Amino acid sequence: MLKLLGFIGAYFIFLGKVFKKPQGFKVFWKLVMREIYDLGMSSVGLVAFISLFMGAVTAIQMAQNFQGADIPVPDYYISYATKMVLILEFSPTIISLILAGKVGSYIASSIGTMRVTEQIDALDVMGINAPSFLVQPKIIAAVFFNPILIMISIGMGLVGGYLIGEATQMWSTSDYVIGLQMPMAGKMFIYTFVKTIVFAFIIATLPAYYGYYVKGGSLEVGRSSTSAVVWTSVIIIIMNLILTQTILS
Repeated sequence: MLKLLGFIGAYFIFLGKVFKKPQGFKVFWKLVMREIYDLGMSSVGLVAFISLFMGAVTAIQMAQNFQGADIPVPDYYISYATKMVLILEFSPTIISLILAGKVGSYIASSIGTMRVTEQIDALDVMGINAPSFLVQPKIIAAVFFNPILIMISIGMGLVGGYLIGEATQMWSTSDYVIGLQMPMAGKMFIYTFVKTIVFAFIIATLPAYYGYYVKGGSLEVGRSSTSAVVWTSVIIIIMNLILTQTILS
């Protein structure tokens, strides 16, 4: 318990250093643009590919469940249910867990490598606030671009459902479109994007903390990267429960 409290305290002290005013706005802006590419743009293909097939799988499962129900369910509820699953859980939560593995390991290993090769010590000697210089651009990039990734995921998932419907003829195109046009409560979208922003913040900061405080050599960097991914995923799952209870209750 004391170890956990110590970790939480050290993490928030680290965040205090991260959110100090950055030095050199032009350099800082270039770093933000680079992180948007490294953390966001490089993940577009993976997110789109996974979402396309998962949208198709979700639509098929919904169709089979509805068609096997004792009470007849109109086909347009297939696309409506698929849309609900994608918006509420699959895109914001599952995609964030995937990004925790891809992006989180990159952040932890890159900062950890800078630590063990004494590049961070060199920044400190030059009077540069290393946590702010290294981590703040990553936070801005993740919080800005992750909602875009989630929108891409939702869109590709719905396209996947449409394409599998055309391929299997399990439902008509008109019914699929009608289901997509059925309204959803506004707080559902708020819930989705609040989750996305919170998860993006966790993905950017927790692995950075692990990388920043790594000690040893390349072996320790690898272990730190693994721990960062595991604990980032755990925190995302816990926060998912908390936010669901808080926003949707």
